[in-house]
Amino acid sequence: MERTEELIRAGIHAGTYPPDSRLRERELAEALGVSRVPVREALLRLATEGLVVLEPRRGARVRRLTLRDVEELFDLRLSLEVFAARRAAELVARGAGHDGLRAVLDAAESATLRGDAAAIAAANTAFHAELINLPGNRLLQASFQPTLGLMHWLFRLTGTAHGARQHCAEHRQIYVAIGAGRPGLAEALTFTHIDIRREPVMRALAEILPPQ
Repeated sequence: MERTEELIRAGIHAGTYPPDSRLRERELAEALGVSRVPVREALLRLATEGLVVLEPRRGARVRRLTLRDVEELFDLRLSLEVFAARRAAELVARGAGHDGLRAVLDAAESATLRGDAAAIAAANTAFHAELINLPGNRLLQASFQPTLGLMHWLFRLTGTAHGARQHCAEHRQIYVAIGAGRPGLAEALTFTHIDIRREPVMRALAEILPPQ
């Protein structure tokens, strides 16, 4: 099922399945060489990430990403991720671990060295997901889950070699601040990491996405 999910996700990112296009289980199953069961499960998973919309009696379709979606995503990240970074540093200061964050950071740095755009986007998304997971707050995780697909999509749309290197450098700073148990620094670095990209990302996407 994971492989099926990865292939459909990659097709959405690449534009093989354009925004608003129907994702029919039978057609996908035939194209991917699998049964309809893993396709159905993959579509359900992608719907929880915000990439796919499930409509009663009509099935699944690719979400139509808009500039408004991107603005709202930045607003949400500035609330949830900044809080998560501060809380994670507080917990580390009390003895909690953060090995998972190091693992996804290493994966992102390795992908960046290889110049693997797909792996870079996936690993950077995983870093932000792990940041949210660190505090162990289930409501926080549930609130963030629907943004993961959109964030991954944006990383694919706006990623560059230079941008990937800068992302890794900033992620490492956040990791170090959390590992040092410094909540204020972790909070400030995370806020800056997200907020500094809003204007250039919105400017670049204004050329390819509808307003709303």
